[in-house]
Amino acid sequence: MKCLREHTIFFLILPVLAGCVKESEWETPGDGEPELVVEAILTNERKQHEVYLNHSVDGLNEEPCPVTGATVIVGNESTDWILEEDTAEAGTYRSDSTFMAVTFSNYNLQVFFGGMLYSARSTMVEGQYFSELKYQRNAEDDLYHIDYVASAFNATSPAMWEVLIDWSGVTGYGDKDPSDCRARLLFYSLPTLDVSEIFAPAVEQVSFPGGSLIVQRRYSLAPAHADYIRSLLLETTWQGSLFPSANANVHSNLSGGAIGFFGICAVTELSLIVD
Repeated sequence: MKCLREHTIFFLILPVLAGCVKESEWETPGDGEPELVVEAILTNERKQHEVYLNHSVDGLNEEPCPVTGATVIVGNESTDWILEEDTAEAGTYRSDSTFMAVTFSNYNLQVFFGGMLYSARSTMVEGQYFSELKYQRNAEDDLYHIDYVASAFNATSPAMWEVLIDWSGVTGYGDKDPSDCRARLLFYSLPTLDVSEIFAPAVEQVSFPGGSLIVQRRYSLAPAHADYIRSLLLETTWQGSLFPSANANVHSNLSGGAIGFFGICAVTELSLIVD
């Protein structure tokens, strides 16, 4: 009875706490030079891979300033690849179309910029096959939404899930802008389970019609990569809940004061048609 009574009190207080909303100004420090921000995920797919370089910004929702004129090199135990800067897309550095990462090989990223060397090291974890996601019909209309992708907690095989939904070819949507008929969703299976994750703020539900094409992609995550994503979510998507976490720097495997992450992922995917 004691446990029952305590839980009852908690749930009586919860609506009161949830209803206390206070507007506040979010000030960000503007001291010092902008930092180098690196976004680099290479996979076992044979294609052009991209590394994105930007300068950090001080204000919320500011457009990042791309880093141009850098030298970007990716290498493993036997070969180095120099990535070429895309002149049409500043801050983007691309490999050739034959590049693909392989399992159990160590990869290094080196970025030379402004007289500084920034580097990182990463290894790919093997990919896994998986069961297709679940979707269900909305209660208020004839559209559908994603109901389940994967467990949010996986102690042994963390992963990032990318779900691509396209209904531009469905009857009745042919006259609409194709970009308005596509959605990209990200989900994560991490080796930790945080209170701020459980009570995270609600996110927008994406609805789509029957006949939509869904591509589900699983990216394997090395332990350090999973730690980086967890720390990033703690500072972004999981903030603003009833139990927010204390602010802290996001993890990084980059040297020289750069921020971001260099990861190597094995990708497995399947596709389905919403019936």
